[in-house]
Amino acid sequence: MATIARIYQAQFDRSPTQTLALTNGTLSAVGDICAQTIELFVLLLTELCLLVPCLAVRLHIRIIKSAHDLRGRNYDVSRTLRFIAFGVGMGPLIGRWNRFLETAFPLRSAGGKVSFRSLAKRVAADQTIMAPVGMALFVSSMGIMEGRTFSQVSQKYRDMFIPAMVANWKVWPAVQFVNFRFMPLPYRVPFQSSCGVFWTVYLSLLNANNKAASA
Repeated sequence: MATIARIYQAQFDRSPTQTLALTNGTLSAVGDICAQTIELFVLLLTELCLLVPCLAVRLHIRIIKSAHDLRGRNYDVSRTLRFIAFGVGMGPLIGRWNRFLETAFPLRSAGGKVSFRSLAKRVAADQTIMAPVGMALFVSSMGIMEGRTFSQVSQKYRDMFIPAMVANWKVWPAVQFVNFRFMPLPYRVPFQSSCGVFWTVYLSLLNANNKAASA
């Protein structure tokens, strides 16, 4: 782990923008791979339950409503590529945003003590400005990359934005509190992206369900 950290730090010092783009793109891909694996596993489990009805009772498994939308599906490479593209684009943007927060809300005063008021302002700014902007970029960019029309992207935005933001505000304020308080600036995007693997799983599943529903 220490070796990986040294390699990352050296790459970040040489080319921060490219390093953040590559790191975020890679972790976004990991999130979507996990999401698609879960979807295909659910499909397999559902088919097993249909073949052996008592299996569902014995294992207390509920067959999800959207399972029929997954039938006949294989792994979608293009979907993962879309997540990579989004992650690559967002990495440098989040890096610059973190730099802005570092300057706008310095955590340590002249005495070296951490200002929790400044920390709270960082988290509040992140969740009221960057979180909605990032979500809007996600919904619109995914819609465009999927080849949707303007009206379809608008509908996608109406369907996804509020549920995703509500879920975001249940999770990310605590994550960003830890991130801004304890992580050095070069490591904030990797930390956020690592935690974001699970968030990407959620967004990927939400986006896939929305896509299936509107198909």
